[in-house]
Amino acid sequence: NFIIVLIPALLTVVLAFCNWDGISTPTFAGLDNFRALADDRVFWSALGNNIIWTAVFLVVPIAMGLFAASMLLIVRRGSNFFQIVYFLPVVIATAITARIWQGMIYSPVTGLFGILKKYGLPIPNPLTQPSMSLFGVATVDLWHWWGFLCVIFFAALRQVPQEQIEAARLEGATYLQMMRYVLLPGIWPTITLLMIMTVIWSFLAFDFVYILTQGGPAFSSELLSTLAYRKAFYDLNVGQAAAAAMVISLFGLVGTFFYVRIQTREGEQ
Repeated sequence: NFIIVLIPALLTVVLAFCNWDGISTPTFAGLDNFRALADDRVFWSALGNNIIWTAVFLVVPIAMGLFAASMLLIVRRGSNFFQIVYFLPVVIATAITARIWQGMIYSPVTGLFGILKKYGLPIPNPLTQPSMSLFGVATVDLWHWWGFLCVIFFAALRQVPQEQIEAARLEGATYLQMMRYVLLPGIWPTITLLMIMTVIWSFLAFDFVYILTQGGPAFSSELLSTLAYRKAFYDLNVGQAAAAAMVISLFGLVGTFFYVRIQTREGEQ
């Protein structure tokens, strides 16, 4: 396993400093690929989109997951059923999820937006609007992802000492007070870990963007992963694709550093 991971990683690093079209012999190019990316406005747009994507996923699905998990904790009747319902989108293949949303929600002919337009409610389709396309794709990924966080948070909340929860109830604590002073402090390590993993996963996001928009319109939903894919397989510029992949890896390494640090600290405690 170490070799399987190490060899592709080393090849990516080497190719980032080479010119290669995927067919001919690679030639050393120094820092030319990184300079080309720095001069490419699409690269900076993709980087900005990745930062926005990460910020959205650090707030919206985590807040939704925490709220739903706390509701499952408070209203225990039927919690197993709702856990299954919330987790169901996670087990559906991303390609199928994307196609369902594309055909049943975003399609101008058969989807919800097409039906609304037919009946005189021409709401702009987010996938066709440069200012909204990134959020339109993120909505699909949010629907697919937040249930996973809900189940993880619910499992963590069940480890909070029941005595603390009952004591807060007897003191007349409101829902917000319960969350702030009892539940959130009790699962803060889990929240921190999932936030770090969210940063790493956000920079690896690819499938929903590629299936729904392929980075368009006008690169408005382009991410670093789709940029690297397009550089490698459309432009046949593997060197710049590898350079873009190294930028993604940089953010992943930062997240991994904090992840290992937290795990080490918990092990010491």
